[in-house]
Amino acid sequence: MLRHVIAPERFFTQVSNEIIRHPRLSANAVRLLIWQLSLPASVDAPLCEAGKAAGITKGAFTRAKRELVAEGYFHEWRLQVGGGKWRTTQLVSCVVLTDTEAVAVRDGFPQVAPTAPQPAAGEPTDRSVGRHPTNTEGKKDNPPSQPSHVPAPLIERGGLILASVSHKEHRLRFNGRDIQQLAALAGEWLLRGATAKDLREALTDGLPDRIHSPAALAHNRLTRKMPEAPAFTAPVAAPQPLRTCAGTCDRVFRPVADETKCCDCRQDDAQATHAQNRSRSHGQDPCQARWT
Repeated sequence: MLRHVIAPERFFTQVSNEIIRHPRLSANAVRLLIWQLSLPASVDAPLCEAGKAAGITKGAFTRAKRELVAEGYFHEWRLQVGGGKWRTTQLVSCVVLTDTEAVAVRDGFPQVAPTAPQPAAGEPTDRSVGRHPTNTEGKKDNPPSQPSHVPAPLIERGGLILASVSHKEHRLRFNGRDIQQLAALAGEWLLRGATAKDLREALTDGLPDRIHSPAALAHNRLTRKMPEAPAFTAPVAAPQPLRTCAGTCDRVFRPVADETKCCDCRQDDAQATHAQNRSRSHGQDPCQARWT
């Protein structure tokens, strides 16, 4: 697969790969979210207008909106104002926000000063409330016993398996943070020789009807049912360097141990020795030669 990508000089929106590849957001939900994020700050349009502009039908829009709410990318409040009227406030975010964080953004509470350097181009902006999609709440909330020696490709594959389990089993609904925290454990299973089927069975066999914390249950099962590490095997000895045969052929061969002649020359020497022994035995007494 060839890819040709040129970064636009203007009129672009930065969207994380987590949104584009989100396992539980449909194509309409992703399109709706990106469309709304791409609008200028001066445009005060509700989400439904973005859905119409994006060509999303009413039924598909309802499902997409429900998905964005469930994953924490969209929040909505309906507040009563003076005169018995109601006002709807909507918030769309490029990062996952809890209800408390979303209220903080809505009410304009002071934000935490950014720890990263100022961007190289453009005016500096305040940091949004929420967590970065690829580093959710840092390292302090990660569950214990997270393996750090698992190769990145196995961690990525483990995350994909977890996402597929979450998609098929409604009792194990993982969010993006759960998958990121459990992916290393799933990768450790793969490193020890387990298959995707082994992982799915370990997570889904004998599930209770009601699960209060799917991530905690999955972490417990992945840790408790971890397969044994493969037995250590001694490394294969390095092959001997090539050497020139000490016999009459002057060929180059690779010895197995410390032999100095090639296989053909050793075989010729053995045949010559055998013939010499036979010729010596013919000069002896027949009875003595029989027992020598």
